[in-house]
Amino acid sequence: MLRWALRRLREKLWFRPLLACLVSIVSVWVASVLDRIPISLPLPKISVDSLEFLLSVLATSMLVMATFAVGAMVSAYASASVIATPRSVSLVIADDVSQNTLSSFLGAFIFSLVALSALKNDVLEEIGILLISALTILAYTLVIGAFLRWVDRIARLGRMSTTIDAVEEAAHSALQHYRHHPNLCALPVEPLESNAVPIYASDIGYVQHIDIDALQNAAETDRGLIEISATPGSFACPNQPLAYWIAEDAVAEFAPENICSAFVIGGDRTYEYDPRLGLLALSEIGSRALSPGVNDPGTAIDVIGTLVRLFSNWAAPCPDAAEEKPKYTRVRCPALSTHDLFDDAFGAIARDGAANVEVMVRLQKGLAALAVLPAPDVREAAMTQSALALERAALAMNFEKDLAAARQAAPKPQ
Repeated sequence: MLRWALRRLREKLWFRPLLACLVSIVSVWVASVLDRIPISLPLPKISVDSLEFLLSVLATSMLVMATFAVGAMVSAYASASVIATPRSVSLVIADDVSQNTLSSFLGAFIFSLVALSALKNDVLEEIGILLISALTILAYTLVIGAFLRWVDRIARLGRMSTTIDAVEEAAHSALQHYRHHPNLCALPVEPLESNAVPIYASDIGYVQHIDIDALQNAAETDRGLIEISATPGSFACPNQPLAYWIAEDAVAEFAPENICSAFVIGGDRTYEYDPRLGLLALSEIGSRALSPGVNDPGTAIDVIGTLVRLFSNWAAPCPDAAEEKPKYTRVRCPALSTHDLFDDAFGAIARDGAANVEVMVRLQKGLAALAVLPAPDVREAAMTQSALALERAALAMNFEKDLAAARQAAPKPQ
C-alpha cells in the first residue's frame, strides 16, 4: 500500500518541484554550516560580486522559464484531452522529463534567492562562498541540460502519436503484470460457498488498488477466506460487493472494516493495475478519430496496430506464471476476462468505423493476426469480435465490394 501511495505522490505535479526547492534551501544551509569548520588548506578566491551577478541572472531568468514551462505544459495537457481522450491526461501530466525540467527551474530559482540573501547578509564566509559557487555552476549545468531535453519533449508532448505511445506503455505494463500474476498472486475464484458474506464499500467510486497483503492478514487473523469480486477498475457502490467473506467455522467472527480498508477507492480509474483502462483509452482515441468532425481513419488504423501488438505480447506463453505458486493462500481473485478486454479494445472502433472500408479491413486483418495465436481464449475472442464487426459493416456499408473486402480480410475458422 505504501509503495502504491508513493507512486501516486510522484505523479503529482507539485511533488518534484517541492523536493527541488527543499534541496536548494538545505544546500545553502550546509554551506553556512561548513564555514564553522576550520580548514588550513589554501582555498581559491571567489569574487563575491561575480557570484552575486550569476545568482541574480539565475533568479531573474528561472522564474520566467518556470512560468513559460507551466504554460507550455498546460497547453500540452489541453491538447491531449482534446485531440486524444481525457483519460490520457494523467499520463501526460506524469511525464518525467517535463516534471524534472520544471523542478530544475523552480529549484534553481529558490536556490538563487536563498544564496543571494545569505551573501547580502554576510552569512557566508570563505568556505561557504566556495561551495555556493560550485553549486551555482552545477545549477547552471542542470538547468541547461534539462532545458535541452525538454525542448525536444515539449515539441511532441500532447501530440497524438506521443499520447498513443504513453497509453500503450501504461496498458502494456498493466497487462504484463497480470500476465505474470494472473490472479494477483492469489488463488483463482471458485463457486461461492453457501456461507459467503458479501462486503460492501462505504465509498462510491472506482477501485484503484487492492492491498492483498492486508486481506491475507485479515483472513489469517479471523480464520477465513476472502474472495475478491471488485478488481481494480471496477465501480464500487452500495449494491455491488467488494468481496466475500467465507468463515472456516460457524462461530468465527470477522471485522468488515479491515477488508474494506484494503480497497483504495477514488473518483477516477488509474492505469497501474487496471489494464482495461489502457485498452479503453486507446479505443476512445480511435473512436474519436472516426467522428465526422475529425475524420482521421489513419489514427484509428494506428490504434488497431497498437492493440494487436498489446494482445500479442500479452498472449505469449509465460512459463513463470505457470510455475508460480499462489503467495496469498487465503485470498481468491478473478483473472482477467479476455472477452471483456477485446470488447474494451475493439468494440467502439468496430461500431464507429463500420462504414469505413479502410478501418474495417485493417481491423479484420488485426483480428486475423490474433486468431492464430496459441492462446485459445484469445482466438475465440478474436473470432467473436470479427463476427460482430462484420455484422456492423453489413448494416453500414452500401457498396458491396467494400463489404466483400472486409469479409476477405476476416479470420477464417480453423
